[in-house]
Amino acid sequence: MDIFNNFSDLFFSVWSKGIHGIDIFQILIGIGIFFIFLIFRGIISKVIIKRLESISKRTTNKLDDTFVHAMVGPARFLPIVLGFFIASYYMSFGEDGKVAIDTINRTLITIFIFWVIHQIVEPISYILSGLDKMLTRELIGWIIKSLKILIFILGLAAVLELWGIKIGPIIAGLGLFGVAVALGAQDLFKNLISGILVLVEKRFKIGDWILVEGTIEGIVEKIGFRSTVIRKFDKSLAIIPNFQFAENSVVNISETTNWRIRWSITLQYDTTVAQLKKVREEIENYINKSEDFSQSVGVAVRIEKFSDSSIDLLVRCFTASNSWSDSLLVKERLAIAIKEIVEGNKASFAFPSQSIYIEKK
Repeated sequence: MDIFNNFSDLFFSVWSKGIHGIDIFQILIGIGIFFIFLIFRGIISKVIIKRLESISKRTTNKLDDTFVHAMVGPARFLPIVLGFFIASYYMSFGEDGKVAIDTINRTLITIFIFWVIHQIVEPISYILSGLDKMLTRELIGWIIKSLKILIFILGLAAVLELWGIKIGPIIAGLGLFGVAVALGAQDLFKNLISGILVLVEKRFKIGDWILVEGTIEGIVEKIGFRSTVIRKFDKSLAIIPNFQFAENSVVNISETTNWRIRWSITLQYDTTVAQLKKVREEIENYINKSEDFSQSVGVAVRIEKFSDSSIDLLVRCFTASNSWSDSLLVKERLAIAIKEIVEGNKASFAFPSQSIYIEKK
């Protein structure tokens, strides 16, 4: 009987002392509370968040969709923070244990706060989209990314401070490391500054057709911190360092408002002066009366020069459309009209030729 009494006393002694002086019953209560909040976390994910997503999809504004999507992570993390805090509140810790648990609670709350701030930055991009006249969409994307990185660094510094890790010496060390990196990564910073200049000056944007003489021609797909991705017309992908766009002239073909046509119409030397004048006048009248051409830029149809085997008639005009494919149709119609005018006036086109004279002795 004494054996059972001793075992009973030992059992309740272990039960009361528990782990590190914490009653096992309190531990079980704490685990139960934390488990309840984990269940609540699942309810948030499957019910509340999905409900909010369905409500936000009914509106035409994308801001609420982005906000709900951004808050999914923090919303699922909040029950863990609350569960751990309430569970630890019902446990009796020693002095050392209280300090450690308090630090953990502060860490979880700090992570939650900075996570919320980090996620809120994304919906801000939709608010900034109204500044398209001042800032390009790509530059706004860079600003958002930079803010996210800054918030992450501040959050990490706050967590390290909670655990007694001084960030001052770390920052000083990073400063020295940064100087060393800067000396060895001058090209990286040159490309970064060039990329910022490209965005600030709005030289081009994603989707534009650009030409860098002697370097690249294609459609811009991505503007990064160091380089820009361009899809060439053969569908190959080119990654161009940003300094190329700062040091070379960039032609943004997508911004073309009037496509130029500059032709030299070659007529035979047996064309009479009357025919020349008639052909010139009819071509000029066709261009001036057609809606295919811009009259504000200027039209020139003039006899330009006497070439080796032809009389050259200059035709210079600009299309009214800013579309490249439309400009090809305009060129085609103009070419057909010129041929009809030349043939209608009994004139002929010249072609390169040489006359050979044989002298008889």
